[in-house]
Amino acid sequence: MKQPLPWALIASAAFAMFAISASGNTRAPFLIEMARDLETTVPLTANLMAVNAVAWGIASLLAGSWSDRIGRRPFLIGGPVGLTVCMTGVALAETYWGVAFWVTLAGFSAGAVSAAVATEVSSRVPDGQRGRALGWALSGQSIAMLLGLPLAAAIGAIVGWRGVHLGFAAVTFGAAAALFLVTRAPAGGVQQGRYGSGSYRAALTGPVARLLLMGIAERSCYALAITFFASFLQLSYGVSVAGLAVPLMLFAGGNILGTLAGGQLADRFGDRKTTYGVAMVGAGLVSLPLFLWQGGVAASVVLGFLFVLCTSVARPCVMASLGSVPEEIRGTVLGLNVTSACVGWLGAAALGGLLLAFFGFGAFAAMTGGFALLGAVLAFTGGRRTA
Repeated sequence: MKQPLPWALIASAAFAMFAISASGNTRAPFLIEMARDLETTVPLTANLMAVNAVAWGIASLLAGSWSDRIGRRPFLIGGPVGLTVCMTGVALAETYWGVAFWVTLAGFSAGAVSAAVATEVSSRVPDGQRGRALGWALSGQSIAMLLGLPLAAAIGAIVGWRGVHLGFAAVTFGAAAALFLVTRAPAGGVQQGRYGSGSYRAALTGPVARLLLMGIAERSCYALAITFFASFLQLSYGVSVAGLAVPLMLFAGGNILGTLAGGQLADRFGDRKTTYGVAMVGAGLVSLPLFLWQGGVAASVVLGFLFVLCTSVARPCVMASLGSVPEEIRGTVLGLNVTSACVGWLGAAALGGLLLAFFGFGAFAAMTGGFALLGAVLAFTGGRRTA
């Protein structure tokens, strides 16, 4: 008989993932307004998102290891509290460099909590239910994309970009309070004050390294679509900014559905790598008509939905497998996972920009197909162990 899942923790984890994800992408609708207010250029303002992502990756690497040494609760609570302070600092900063300072610290705060959240959920559920639990927890990121941006835009029309940052500062503080309440008792299997060494050498075994590479392949495909899909619709079909609302909502819906379905499939079938591999093969096949065939807005939106659905199915399979490592290195491994995901995200966005400039969107089919093939090969040649 399956144990009941800790739904209060999972809901709090999803809330926290929503808060930290929204804290980074809520600036997207206000780049022009921020540049005007801070007397700088739009490209420099847009670079704040890259700075945030780099800091996020570094913090996850460090926080994951230290959470194995001193416990996860300092990061689960301290991360959102720090993010609350940083979002308030962004709202009150008067110069570009002041905003850049607080955005960098916000990335460190978000990175500190993201690895700890996944680790805490993994530690409190049995292996056979870990995929489903992580699927629900990770859905907070997808909800931030589906609701966070429209909500930020609507609020920003009334209170401006500074007011939006203050509003999400309150949201992150609420996430800290929720995690404080649901983590008062230590996770089963971890005695209070007794954690592992957080050794990177112990964490980076062959199977874990393979899983991290699989995660990079999946995140690279996902990042390419997330970063450029709106531009693809605009340049290919002349879709207006206002006309992007429905396509992007459907796109985000595929992300949520794929994440939840991937969590279910990761638990239903014993071999999570095969489930991941099949999903990546699907993503690779869909990427060919997505970027090579312009059959109309509706057709491209359907293909985009299917593409992000496949990549999102693959994500919980990797996370659940990484979460199955021994408790004493779990935080280190999942911290490495967040960092490697940031590497895949930034690399794909940068390389995608170069390909677009020199070869057009057709090159994206080769790039996404290559990453999908790499992920599938790693999955199908790595044995049948799930961790």
